[in-house]
Amino acid sequence: MEQKFIPYQQKELTASEQLATSKAYYEELNRRRSVREFSDEPVDIKVIENAILAGATAPSGAHKQPWTFCVVSNADLKAKIRAAAETEEKQNYSTRMSDRWKEDLEPFGTNWEKPFIDIAPYIVILFKRAFETIDGEKRNNYYVNESVGIAAGMFIAAINNAGLSSLTHTPSPMNFLAKVLERPENERAYLLMPVGYAAKDAEVPDITRKKLDEVMVHYK
Repeated sequence: MEQKFIPYQQKELTASEQLATSKAYYEELNRRRSVREFSDEPVDIKVIENAILAGATAPSGAHKQPWTFCVVSNADLKAKIRAAAETEEKQNYSTRMSDRWKEDLEPFGTNWEKPFIDIAPYIVILFKRAFETIDGEKRNNYYVNESVGIAAGMFIAAINNAGLSSLTHTPSPMNFLAKVLERPENERAYLLMPVGYAAKDAEVPDITRKKLDEVMVHYK
């Protein structure tokens, strides 16, 4: 089927507006931190829905949009997810992770216990869709990891923009998430993200990010 095209209207800013806007956006995202201590304070589900809609504006291979955002607020279901996640994480810390990996994590105080899964008002599990079944025919999606990764980043930025906190958690392996949530066979868990307000006494590492000349190479 032929794709319809429509005129594109790009946002118009002056050079000075571009500079000011880009700097303000960087400064806003630079204040973002991964939070591991959450409040159970309620959050309007419509805020989460809007953030998901923002994430779902991400570009994707052939516009297949190969993602599903599963939002979990049910306490019993969150408890099941936490129990399964901690089982995998305990195994990771005891046998799967290298000594160097654990040494690199030690300054951040992480361990196999994941209380934030119970506490945060929402757990958002992002699934990648490897293929679709249309009229009984299996059709692979394209650039799935890249597309879903971009969607995740845009969702995280939207959550931050809404004055909320998040954490990217990847209990490995994550196959249990598809089982607990009874997802179809074409979906694979990509990220587990608690979302909500940071706890009043939450602390985050005093980190700095790489400078521009460490992350950018300009070929003039």
